[in-house]
Amino acid sequence: MEYKWTVWSVVVIGSLMAAVDSTIVILAILPIAEDLRTDYITIIWVIVAYILVNTSLMLSLGRIADIYGRKRLYNFGFIVFIIGSALSGFSTSGLMLVGFRAVQGIGAALLTSNSFALISEVFPPQERGKAFGLNSIVWGTGSVLGIILGGLIITYTTWRMIFFINVPIGAAGTYLAYRFIKRSNGNGGRRESFDIIAAISFTGGLLFALLGATWGLLYSWTDPLTLAFFILSPISFAIFAFYEMRLSKDPIIDFRMFRNRVFSFSVTVGLLQSLALFSVNYLLMFFFEGIVGLPIITAAYLILPMALMSSVIGPFAGRWSDRVGARIIGTVGLAIQAVALVLLAMLTLHTSIYDVAAIEAIYGVGGGMFWPANTSAIMSSSSRERYGVASGVMNTFRNTGMVMSFVLALVAATSVIPSAIVYRLFVGNLSGRLSVSLSMAYLSGQRFAFLISTVLLLAAVAMSSVRGKPLYQDGGAFNRQVSNASSDHK
Repeated sequence: MEYKWTVWSVVVIGSLMAAVDSTIVILAILPIAEDLRTDYITIIWVIVAYILVNTSLMLSLGRIADIYGRKRLYNFGFIVFIIGSALSGFSTSGLMLVGFRAVQGIGAALLTSNSFALISEVFPPQERGKAFGLNSIVWGTGSVLGIILGGLIITYTTWRMIFFINVPIGAAGTYLAYRFIKRSNGNGGRRESFDIIAAISFTGGLLFALLGATWGLLYSWTDPLTLAFFILSPISFAIFAFYEMRLSKDPIIDFRMFRNRVFSFSVTVGLLQSLALFSVNYLLMFFFEGIVGLPIITAAYLILPMALMSSVIGPFAGRWSDRVGARIIGTVGLAIQAVALVLLAMLTLHTSIYDVAAIEAIYGVGGGMFWPANTSAIMSSSSRERYGVASGVMNTFRNTGMVMSFVLALVAATSVIPSAIVYRLFVGNLSGRLSVSLSMAYLSGQRFAFLISTVLLLAAVAMSSVRGKPLYQDGGAFNRQVSNASSDHK
């Protein structure tokens, strides 16, 4: 097997583990809440803690990998994720589970910040769309597998198995990454230092912003801590920007990267897309449970058309983007998803579940076209020694949009129906349908959320259509750099 496909195969294991984890935990919320006797706020933090930690550390860990080696950091990510998963499975309280989910988030940040960089390092620019497109099969398969495994585990075993299942997968990934991924000089052999002050200030600024949004949703928008988080966030970001531009010898972010129109537009488009669409499946789960009256596991199966279509279309879209450019394929994908959002905004009390499943399939087609193309554009417009930072920036923007979209979904729901009912929808223990009046109110809130998402997506379409073509910064020297990669294992 060619070395590039060996690396891709190892990275696939981390992607599969992350994809399974993204859906399997949602299905286990009810048994977790019942077994640990935890409240609505704590159980939401089980979801949010993972995303917050993952998002806030992504950029700094990407930079560390650029300096000290991506293989080493990727391996360490597997180990941390295994530890976090095992401890989560042994949790005896809701607060313990929240803390150990945060440990999982650290491991996920180590894996994610390096996976795209590792693929970009071994695939030439004209083949990256294909590589990222094939990766979408893994994400789609993992999402499907998460739902199927989640249903089986919850039905026949204990919720703790959803975390323990990561241990053997992670162990296999750790061995294979150590055994087969070669060491490479991501920074070209230059001696660089890690800017700890900038890292702390950036991580703090992002974490304060995300905590402010989450705290405001769960407690109150006028709560003193909510206000404090929103005040501290811009202060921390200002310290970061000043230190990076004026004082840092080796900045975490080379701001010249953003002078590249393709890079800056593409990461912004990724932010807008995730901000618009991460809330969709949460709102649809509420629709299936509260309006149609389905149990949560059955409702989860109706999300499968999106994952299946995304995994089918992704490889073809990746190849097309290599041939005609990411701008065209990515923009068409976004436009298709915008159409799906308009259709979802038109749901009524009498809409057939098969119609919703068909719309989900359309939504999946758009996603399968967008992500391989957009990821290829971002990584191919970055220099090789900054792949980790580029991957970190891309995933930081994306995950920030996911958190804010998650907040949007819950705000849309709680603004029109009582929070106690939203909690029952969220954990999946609502028996029967909502009343007609509450159903109409919920559909109104959902429609408003989908229309906001449509506007965001149309803005993403506009930016994507004028982003231009990547200037392959590492293209000329690519073959030489890969052939010089050391065969020594870290």
